[in-house]
Amino acid sequence: MRYFKYLVGLGLLMLAIAGQVSADQSINFQKSHAQVWNEFADKTLQLHEQLIKKTDHSIKSTTGGYAGMPDFYKEDSYYDKKTNQLISRLQWERENPQHLHTIEVYLRDDKGRVLRDYIAAYLPTYRNAPTQTLISLHAYNGQLHAFRTFDASGARILERCTGMLGKVEVNMLLDEDEIYAALEGRSKVMKQKDYQSCFKGLPEKAGKYLSPQ
Repeated sequence: MRYFKYLVGLGLLMLAIAGQVSADQSINFQKSHAQVWNEFADKTLQLHEQLIKKTDHSIKSTTGGYAGMPDFYKEDSYYDKKTNQLISRLQWERENPQHLHTIEVYLRDDKGRVLRDYIAAYLPTYRNAPTQTLISLHAYNGQLHAFRTFDASGARILERCTGMLGKVEVNMLLDEDEIYAALEGRSKVMKQKDYQSCFKGLPEKAGKYLSPQ
């Protein structure tokens, strides 16, 4: 699944292009926002290179873009030849081939299930730092698949769970505001059986996974 598009990433990207989302929000860290998020993108690219170096893979290429920039990027998708599963997907600016536009990298378990995925995206007209970074940690409990998503600064920004809990279908999505409300005690969603069954075993903080590995 292309989590970049699913996790509202493309929507935020297009909002930023339209000038409705600030790409330079101030974050109080020892390192600057730009440093932290650029390092994350660089390390995600390094992880991609490590994975394709040790995996027999095929590449599928296409082009794409946006309104007014229909051929802005070249997209390369890397697949494991043995399993035909996606390893990573990279987009590069066509006019500036050295400029990474977006990157997605997927780490899987022995069953081929995604354990972690890393995503970074730059704006077409703004390259001081990625406008979006995502680290998603996945869990599989029974027939439930859940993931908890953070940005490269450690903010917990999204939670998603789908599947079956017994005979009951689960389809849960919490955005950053809903997560915050629950953590502050203004919502009881995290005390629900379905929530606890979904996210059992998932760290509440990105911790060591803030660095792609």
